[in-house]
Amino acid sequence: MPSFDVVSQVDLQEVRNAVDQAQREITTRFDFKGTDSSVKLVDEQIVVDSATDHRVDAAIDVLKTKLVKRKVSLKSVTQGEMEAIGGGRSRTTFTLNQGIPQDAARELVKMIKDRKMKVQAAIQGDTVRVSGKKRDDLQTVIAMFREANYRLPLQYVNQRD
Repeated sequence: MPSFDVVSQVDLQEVRNAVDQAQREITTRFDFKGTDSSVKLVDEQIVVDSATDHRVDAAIDVLKTKLVKRKVSLKSVTQGEMEAIGGGRSRTTFTLNQGIPQDAARELVKMIKDRKMKVQAAIQGDTVRVSGKKRDDLQTVIAMFREANYRLPLQYVNQRD
């Protein structure tokens, strides 16, 4: 019976490369001189800090462009609140979204069931396994998910016949 898994994963090596490139650009750009701005990857979180809120926003723009160039979806990072860290400095933290949360998995299963497709969907931890009798039905499910433009970046792995 053909099946595949729906997952939401982030390539940490690509994120690390994007953070390194953003930090390198921030240290060389003229508008960041003297602001002591930085972008760091700490325990699956990206920390952006600088002298002012405006410089943090500019550093975030640099980070986002580097993430997009490295083909890391912006849906896979969640920005936290801007916080003052003393001395007039500001910081914000981005959290990497790994795996599909239970509520999102239920939404995906509900999308399949609402269409009354001839496939079964089962939640297995932070993945959703979709199985059916025909490969065409599975491809229809993948097309439906891509068309829906879901709030998480979805990947389709472990396809079996």
